[in-house]
Amino acid sequence: MPPPQTAAPFPASRVDAADEAAEADERRLTALLTVAFLALLAGALLRYVLRHGDSGRLPWVVALSVVLAGTQLVRGGSARARRGRLGVVAVCWAVVVLLAPSFAWCAIPLVHTALRVLPVRAALAAITALTALVVLAELRLADGFDPNLVLLPPVVAALATGVFLHLSRESARRGALIDDLVRTRRELAATERREGTLAERQRLSGEIHDTLAQGLSSQRMLLQAAERQWDRDPEAARAHVRTAAGIAAEGLAEARRLVHDLGPAGLAGGTDLGAALTALAARSSHDGLAVRAEVHDETGAGPAVLPDRVASALLRTAQGALANVREHARARTATLTLTLLDDLAFLDVADDGRGFVPDLAARARGPRGHGLPATRARLQQLGGTLAVESAPGEGTVLTARVPLHEWRDGDEPERTFSTGPTEGPTP
Repeated sequence: MPPPQTAAPFPASRVDAADEAAEADERRLTALLTVAFLALLAGALLRYVLRHGDSGRLPWVVALSVVLAGTQLVRGGSARARRGRLGVVAVCWAVVVLLAPSFAWCAIPLVHTALRVLPVRAALAAITALTALVVLAELRLADGFDPNLVLLPPVVAALATGVFLHLSRESARRGALIDDLVRTRRELAATERREGTLAERQRLSGEIHDTLAQGLSSQRMLLQAAERQWDRDPEAARAHVRTAAGIAAEGLAEARRLVHDLGPAGLAGGTDLGAALTALAARSSHDGLAVRAEVHDETGAGPAVLPDRVASALLRTAQGALANVREHARARTATLTLTLLDDLAFLDVADDGRGFVPDLAARARGPRGHGLPATRARLQQLGGTLAVESAPGEGTVLTARVPLHEWRDGDEPERTFSTGPTEGPTP
């Protein structure tokens, strides 16, 4: 059985790459705001020097500009340190704006810095104060009252703030969505691994039941019969012991095969399914039960063309069915019939035993009722079905059907391992 396909966990390398990309974007935005602030600061200082070079305020304006530039160029530190630097820049800027109103538009980078560094409410309060100071400075520079000077700074500040907050919230929602996706994919991968492990355990339990457990059950019955007949019919008792020894040898071969590659020993060495069913019928014919095998091939290619998993599943089905016949049916004859069509393979196991009512037997299934559910699950993995027809006194016919068209290109169909409802007695 190929390993179950699982959802690949979200690669850690992709998460790390996304984090590195976000950090790179943050560095670029910081550099852009710094360059913008320094450019506006240099332009305002140059304008003041050109127009007010003889003013007594010039040394203060130059000194404050140098402090602003130096503080803005400092990088790194904790969030508290960044807020402290923003406070120093804001105070120095406010003072220089009061000395030289032309420095007012340096507030634009400060608005974005405040939104990035401060909590939302504190940032809004700081932006309101910055905007009010810009409006005051612009009115001082104007020759007369201009409504645009009153409306333009608040509108620009409101737009910048609104866009920044919208993008921040979208980024937060996207981050939360990515976190949910990562967590969901990890949970899904873990769930599918658990389901795959459970499916493999169920499959192995079916393999062991159809081989080792059934063989041990037959050996027990034969040895009990030999014990009962040992005194009055030693030859018959020895025959039972020889048969039990043969079953034990077959079980040993099955166990070694299971350990090796979990395939049926009857199909080892390139044996095709028809020959394996014939050998199984010969081994199962004892204690008054005659078993024969028939192959009806309408394709002309023979049973050897069956995919290994299909042949293995049908052989396991035959083994489990014959074990049920030996233990429960009290039949005199049983027939294994393999029918090959172009796109279907059928296996019928019919006996002339005492029969039963499938629905009643399904509801009354006890703790040993494992055979048919495991067989049905094995066939379902291949896209096949299992049907049981029986009635009291009329024998039983078990039919396994596996489609072959899904295997034409060599790809194995993916099936969910499910035992489903049970039909008939299941040992």
